[in-house]
Amino acid sequence: MLDQVLQAFEIAPDYDLNLMTPGQTLFESTSRIIAGLEQVFRDSKPDIAIVQGDTTTTLCGALAAFYARVPVAHIEAGLRTGDLEQPFPEELNRVLTSRIAKLHFAPTQGSAENLRREGISSGIWVTGNTGIDAVLDVRNRIERGDLKPGPGPVSDRKLILVTAHRRESFGGGFERICQALSKLAGRSDVEIVYPVHPNPNVLSVVNRHLALHSNITLIEPLDYVPFIDLMRRACLILTDSGGIQEEGPSLGKPILVLREKTERPDAVAAGTVKLVGTDVGKIVAEANRLLDDPAEYERMSHIHNPYGDGHASERIEAVLRGIQ
Repeated sequence: MLDQVLQAFEIAPDYDLNLMTPGQTLFESTSRIIAGLEQVFRDSKPDIAIVQGDTTTTLCGALAAFYARVPVAHIEAGLRTGDLEQPFPEELNRVLTSRIAKLHFAPTQGSAENLRREGISSGIWVTGNTGIDAVLDVRNRIERGDLKPGPGPVSDRKLILVTAHRRESFGGGFERICQALSKLAGRSDVEIVYPVHPNPNVLSVVNRHLALHSNITLIEPLDYVPFIDLMRRACLILTDSGGIQEEGPSLGKPILVLREKTERPDAVAAGTVKLVGTDVGKIVAEANRLLDDPAEYERMSHIHNPYGDGHASERIEAVLRGIQ
C-alpha cells in the first residue's frame, strides 16, 4: 500500500523492512516492527526520528527511537478522543507516543491544548497537518494534467464516496452502515462508490448487503492518486477514516463520519464534518439533507478547514532546521 504513495511523491526509501504478512495480529506486527527497526537505528545513527499519525508503526518507531536514545518528533500530535477503545488501538498509540516525543507538531490549537493538559509544557508547535499539504499537491497536479486521474464512474448522478473499515464497527456496526447505504441507493439520483477493505470482517458483510445494488459500485482499495481524484469528484463522503475527516473538507466535500467518537473534534466544532455513528436513521437523514438542501450543502462545503492551509511541511522543516 505504501509503495504507490512513495512513487507518487518520487521518494525512494533507503530501508524497506518488508514486514507485512496476511492476517497478522497486533502482537505480531508490533514485535516485528520494533525488531526490524533495531538494525536501522544501528546502521543509520539518526540525529532525530520523525513519526507521523497514530498507527502501530508510529508507536513502534517512537519506542525504537527511545531505546536507541534518539529524540522523537511527532507529526499530527495531540489528537484525542479521550477513550482508549475508540479508535482502537490508535488512541493509545497517540498517548504513548506523546510521552516519548520531544517535539510535538500539533495540527490545531485544540490538539496543542490536549498535550498541555497531559503535562507536556514544551516542544509544541501548531503547524497544520501534512496530510493536507499532500492532498492539495496531488489535486493541483491532477488538475494541471501532471498526474493521470484515476478510473471511476462517470455519470450525471451525485457521487457518494464511502470508506469504512474500523475495528470498532466490526459486527453490528457494519451491518447498520450497509443497511443505511442500501436505503440511500434507493435514490435514483445517486451513485455510491465503496472501495472495500479486504478484511473479512468488512468484505463479507459488504458483499452480502450491497453487491446486488445497481447504483452501488464495490471496488478494491485504490492507490493514493486515484483515490484523491475520486474524492475530488465526489459530491459527499461517508467515512470512518481519521485522515479523510481532514482531507475531504480541503477539497470542499461535506463529510459524514461513521463513528461515535472522533479524535478530530476541531472539525466537528468548525462544522466541516458531522458525526453520524452507525445509526441507520441518522446516516440516511443527514445524507439526504446534504443531497436535497443546496444551502446546507454550500454552507458545509465552504467552511475553513481547521487542519491546515497546505503549508504544514514548511513550518515543520523550519523548526527542525532551527534546532540542528
